[in-house]
Amino acid sequence: MKKLLVSLLLVTQFSCIGKAQENTIAIQMPTTDSLKTDTLSLLFVGDLMQHQGQINAARTTEGGYDYSSYFEYVKEEISRADFAIANLEVTLGGKPYKGYPAFSAPDEYLTAIHNAGFNVLITANNHSLDRGRKGLERTIQLIDSLNIPHAGTYINSEERENKYPLLLEKNGFRIAMLNYTYGTNGIVVTPPNIVNYIDTIIIAKDIEASKALNPDAIIACMHWGIEYQSLPSKKQKFLADWLLQKGVDHVIGSHPHVVQPIEVREDSLTKEKHLVVYSLGNYISNMSARRTDGGLMVRMELVKDSTIRLNHCEYSLVWTARPIQSGKKNHQLLPINLPSDSIPVNARNSLIIFTNDARILFNKHNQGIKEYLFYKKK
Repeated sequence: MKKLLVSLLLVTQFSCIGKAQENTIAIQMPTTDSLKTDTLSLLFVGDLMQHQGQINAARTTEGGYDYSSYFEYVKEEISRADFAIANLEVTLGGKPYKGYPAFSAPDEYLTAIHNAGFNVLITANNHSLDRGRKGLERTIQLIDSLNIPHAGTYINSEERENKYPLLLEKNGFRIAMLNYTYGTNGIVVTPPNIVNYIDTIIIAKDIEASKALNPDAIIACMHWGIEYQSLPSKKQKFLADWLLQKGVDHVIGSHPHVVQPIEVREDSLTKEKHLVVYSLGNYISNMSARRTDGGLMVRMELVKDSTIRLNHCEYSLVWTARPIQSGKKNHQLLPINLPSDSIPVNARNSLIIFTNDARILFNKHNQGIKEYLFYKKK
């Protein structure tokens, strides 16, 4: 993270997202308020999927789709964050609504995601082009209609130029958000549409553009890795190192559909801390293979006083109950410390298997981060 300017130099409030040359800096004498500690909390979750089983279960007798139960147990935790960021791994391409391999989710799904408290979405992933140009553009238009900031895919170069890097501003913080994918399942993007692919030449330029925005932190969300592998690949490790060397402060990964280790790295010279999450896993899906039926919620807190630093970070595990397990109509995200009398025995057993697998992996490979439990019985 970047050091603050000397205490006599205070940055004025920025009223809009723009390039650095459009911003101004004012010099003022410090006041009591200017010396206070500001905090910003960010929450990252994994893949928001919509398989055919989910679509079928959510369908109502009136012909619509009801996702109101999806986030019942996690909504409060999501809403605690200043920025709650999720990977939208479907298109909103319109009817016919379909699951794998070419996703197009009902519009009601996006509304439920928004109502749950997610206020930032990343959209560059291997399913971005599942419905071609129409799907990419309609997805962006619907996200924009709810005024949700997003990064990763763009209707044209002008939109990317004006909106990327994504600059998030709150509590006196400026966060530059980057997002890239390894590919789009062999589907070629149709001009003038743009998908942010992992290309180190382009990423290096975007990092420099991020720095020009004078951010307090640069965060790169990477769609990478090998599906169903619990350990990061050599390429993931190389890219994480490269991103940090280039000036990215924190790296958040997705795509493998299983959780992968988390590292909090401390610079030996500056003592700055950098969060690297190799894979958040699935957040909600219809996947049932071992280790794919749950994922992570990773919370980080940034602090700004005389410096800007990663003050605290932690993770919590969540598990998806499917109708066949829970006896309920719809899918539902469950905290792993939900009381055992809240769900049937077969669901509880699957939750325990997922939890034990993740904890064994993390106890062996995680560095500098601990688990937390957020669910409290009312």
